[in-house]
Amino acid sequence: MNADLVLPVIAGLGWLVIAGSAVASFRLGWSQMLKMGLIWLAIFLGLYVLVAWFQVAQGTAAALL
Repeated sequence: MNADLVLPVIAGLGWLVIAGSAVASFRLGWSQMLKMGLIWLAIFLGLYVLVAWFQVAQGTAAALL
């Protein structure tokens, strides 16, 4: 790891602590938190797949022209 990546890693960990404490303040059960986490993971993975597919489709269309 080089010195340019230290600050973003520390900032990312700080944001994860803040987000974790915000979720913990709702005092939800572990099963409910796990379900919500999996739903957010599915949303972000779905968006990632959609954008990746769009980029592949755009590149394929550009190759045909």
